[in-house]
Order: sequence, then C-alpha cells, then structure tokens
Amino acid sequence: EYLKKDGFISGANLEIVRRGAGGHRELLPKLVAELVQDKVNLIVASGYLVAVAAKEATTSIPIVIFNTGDPVKMHLVDSLNRPGGNITGISDVAGMLAPKRLELLKQMVPQLRRVAMLWNAGDLGMTSRYEASAAVATTLNVTIQALGVREPDDFEEAFAAMERSMPDGLLMVADALTALNRKRVFDFAASHRLPAIYETENFVRDGGLMSYGPDIAEMAERGASLVGRILRGTKPSDLPLEQPTRFRLTINLKTATALGLTIPPTLIASADEVVE
Repeated sequence: EYLKKDGFISGANLEIVRRGAGGHRELLPKLVAELVQDKVNLIVASGYLVAVAAKEATTSIPIVIFNTGDPVKMHLVDSLNRPGGNITGISDVAGMLAPKRLELLKQMVPQLRRVAMLWNAGDLGMTSRYEASAAVATTLNVTIQALGVREPDDFEEAFAAMERSMPDGLLMVADALTALNRKRVFDFAASHRLPAIYETENFVRDGGLMSYGPDIAEMAERGASLVGRILRGTKPSDLPLEQPTRFRLTINLKTATALGLTIPPTLIASADEVVE
C-alpha cells in the first residue's frame, strides 16, 4: 500500500514474493536461498534471525531490515549513518523505550515491584531488548524475573515459573515466536489477573492489556520509502538507517476490567488508542 506513493503497484510493475518460517528458525536459510535463486531485486527482512540469514545468503541483493534489535550492536551494519554493505532499514530504539514501558506499567500497577520479562532467548536481537529493559529496571526499584523461551514448549515452563513465584506484572518482547504464542500469554495473564505490557499495538487489539512502541504505520511508511528509493537505483549503503519518531500508547479497557484494574485517568488521557 505504502509503495503506491512511489509508483510501485503490486500486479502491475511490482511482484511481491512472500516467505515465512512460522517461527521455525531452521527453515530461514532455505527460504532466503530460494529468494536469492529467484533473483529478487530486494529482500525485506523482519526480525534479527531473518536479517542474519539474508546477510549470510547475499552481499549483492539489497536488504531492508525491521525489528532486529540494535543493528549496530548486532553487527548487521557498520553504523546508522553509514551502514555499508547491502543493508539499510529501520533501527531499533529499545534502549530508549524500555524505561518508558516500565514506567507505564508502574502507573497501571502502583505496587509494581517485580516484573517477569518474557522474550525469545534464541534471538540475539530480542535478547538485546530484554537486556535494555533489565538494565533500567533497577533505577525504577523493580526486580526482574527473566523468562527466556526458545520454542513453543518453553512457554509452559515460563508459566510454571511465574506460578511458583507470581510477579506483579509482565513485559513481553515481540518477535515471531512470542507473536505466534501471544494468545497463550493473554490467557495466562487473564487467569492470574496479571497486568502485562507489550511492545506493539496489535497485541492490545488482540486482547493484551497495554502496549507502548513505535507507530507501526510510520515504520511501514518510512520502510516503504527506503524500498522505493532502492528500487529506483539508490544503494543501501547510501541510505542511513532511520529511527522511529512517533510512539503510541494503546490500552484495552475490556482487558483492564477483566483483570480488575482501575486505569488512572491520567493514563487514559495520555493513550493514543483505547480499545473498548
């Protein structure tokens, strides 16, 4: 949709080839190899593991990345301003957002002292997001219960760990693995009246309590602009990675009511979207 602004229309002068691993990381090299063999003009990689697979598969096909964790720290690019190589995209700002998410959760739950953090420990990009959140937690007088998962079966172990020592709140890092299992997390949070904050607004529309993160529409629009410029001939190495500038707080009133929470009026007033 956003590429139409640059004159690229699917089915006319643009063919979009989709590949998805469904959370099975072992399939990524094969899927990326298929794209390289098909001689696509550009690869859009969402997630660190996908970006790594793409980077290892080709040094000539341009790659536009999203949702990878810190792309410099993760050695995907040389720097944000001068990425080098064949990669550009949207940079991660987890370090900046981590304290804000915990502050918002603390506004929702003033007695917040212990927060469980659920993330894909098999993804270095998502681990860097967890680390950014854990690092600022101590400044807010919050202790962390680290719950790394690597596959769907691990969620039951994470739930059992929380049941043994129930936290006051939950922060879940968003990637393919956690997104595919989000309903299980929603159900656990509901059954234990556990307030949780997520990274993306889609989770809240699906039943999560609240989220704070980059505006998805803005990231899609700016990412599409990078794609369009590359398809018109600009080299990825000449395109600095962009950072999100708009952030959205989304709250689900129905979920809050089910959890027995009374949302502070100031929190409702500051929300960009209230799901009823």
